[in-house]
Amino acid sequence: MPPDTLSYIYYICINLLCSIWLHSTMSPVIVYATYVSFSTLTFVQVTMVAFDREGHRSYATIALKNNEYLNAPINKTGKYMTNRYEINDLGKEESWRLFRIMGELVQGFDTLSGIEPAVTIYGSARTEQGAPDYKRAEEIAYLLGKQGFSIVTGGGTGLMEAANKGAMEAGVKSIGLNIELPKEQKPNEFTTISITFHHFFARKMMLVKYATAFVIMPGGMGTLDELTEVLTLIQTGKIKPFPVILVDSGYWQGVLEWLEKNPLARNYISEPDMKLLRLCDKPSEVVDIVGSWYLKEAIVGRQAIV
Repeated sequence: MPPDTLSYIYYICINLLCSIWLHSTMSPVIVYATYVSFSTLTFVQVTMVAFDREGHRSYATIALKNNEYLNAPINKTGKYMTNRYEINDLGKEESWRLFRIMGELVQGFDTLSGIEPAVTIYGSARTEQGAPDYKRAEEIAYLLGKQGFSIVTGGGTGLMEAANKGAMEAGVKSIGLNIELPKEQKPNEFTTISITFHHFFARKMMLVKYATAFVIMPGGMGTLDELTEVLTLIQTGKIKPFPVILVDSGYWQGVLEWLEKNPLARNYISEPDMKLLRLCDKPSEVVDIVGSWYLKEAIVGRQAIV
């Protein structure tokens, strides 16, 4: 590593030390540094993790490219990613990504600690304000908020915005876990806690980890992805079971019929896998299901697949 690059790392560490000492009483004890060089390009990223005597954790991360602060990803040729096909472009030289991933996970755990009980609400980012689904998502979040539940969403527009708006109106924590995307995903203004992730899997973990229940509003590919993922996590015992509530029986009818006539009929899934999948049309039904499970671990409401 060239001497000037080493001086960059020292400079970053001093900045991180000052950041942590100014904002807390913690003592930094672990420093992770990564260095990548491609001919005329030098990339340095340092993450510092600190602990206090009670085990509380804080962190800070700074990245530099040629002595300039950097946030954009770089591929193995040393050029900025223009197509952003990051998974395809990953190479063994890009171990520095581990530090960004670590930083996102630590930030998520530290920021979201203590938001329970919480309900995660999913749905389309394309739903317009004033649409029936928008109003219904807002009402569901408001009613759940009045019962003391924090509301967690993907932080974007559409039904995510509606849910965050309802949570804010109810006076509870309104959490938006956003993701960097080339288009469509923009943070909404109705969050009290907001985190923007670069990696989907770190974001998905945070959306699931703190949930008492999942509410699935009408949506597209991302909503379907989260629906099947959370059912798989419950099925495989990776997370504790909780209700997964589909809102709008007319919208989900085709999906449910397909699940029953194909995977279930062929024994690719079993009836117990669908036990916690509920179907609702009214916001009050959602609140009843969530409240019954949270207080008694009793599942109520209409079973999605009978």
